[in-house]
Amino acid sequence: MSKEMQGTEKHSPRYHSLDSWPAEEILESLWASQLRAVSCLQHAIPEISESAEAIANRLSNGGRLFYIGAGSSGHLAIQDCVELNPTYGWPLDKMVPLIAGGRDALLAPMGGAEDDETIAIDALKNHKINAQDVIIAVAASGSTPYTLAAVKHARSQSSLVVSIANNKHAPTFDCADHSIFLDSGSEVIAGSTRMAAGTAQKAALNMLSTLTMTKLGHVHDGLMVSMVINNEKLEKRGAAIVQEITGTDSVTAKRCLKAAGKNIKLAVLLAMNHPQADAEKALTDNRGHLRQAMEQLK
Repeated sequence: MSKEMQGTEKHSPRYHSLDSWPAEEILESLWASQLRAVSCLQHAIPEISESAEAIANRLSNGGRLFYIGAGSSGHLAIQDCVELNPTYGWPLDKMVPLIAGGRDALLAPMGGAEDDETIAIDALKNHKINAQDVIIAVAASGSTPYTLAAVKHARSQSSLVVSIANNKHAPTFDCADHSIFLDSGSEVIAGSTRMAAGTAQKAALNMLSTLTMTKLGHVHDGLMVSMVINNEKLEKRGAAIVQEITGTDSVTAKRCLKAAGKNIKLAVLLAMNHPQADAEKALTDNRGHLRQAMEQLK
């Protein structure tokens, strides 16, 4: 059995005659597989932590965040990428989601595209990926030609490469600065890596991006202080965050949020009775880290 066939591609004899099992027994097996997928993240915590620290360092110096993958892995990568702006206010021009087959692959299967190394390299060249940038590559096997080619090209440009894969001997690990191995094991449905492998990837991406954004100052006391406020529900949530951090009343919180142009961090400092010019300077001086700005203004 090849290295690639280990893990995610291996057909476990445990699930022999699965299609003849009672429905609840099938679901029990799927449930157990999902539990294992999540539990394998515990062993990956050191690698995720180191990766997030390195990513935050590059991004704090003007780098962009590239996500790349094919098929199910590509969908999960793009989902994590596009959620960074509304959740953490990460600038749209600082994130680049790439999937084999492009936008068409989001709604229809584009299997052949994942074998095309050229389109991955061309995409990175078009975006002029460089040494300031970060690429997060996701592939269950770690051998998908599209993703592997992207990783190799990014590494040749001195970009920071973080590889997430579910096979211990993933080729993408050979070209990565940081390798996150997710030992999700064989699938209940052999080769269906949208299942256990996908669950592990989703959890790893959640943890990686959340820690990265926290390190960059977009989380304070477990609150989303950089979220984009673009509707009434989020405006109420933003005011509630200001109120919770400062202990002020709801009227003051809403007033400060409006005066701050819906910038939660600035609204917090205004609610603490700091002049707006001083508050803005403190946030700039501290690269948007609210806690550090609060310390500076004491």
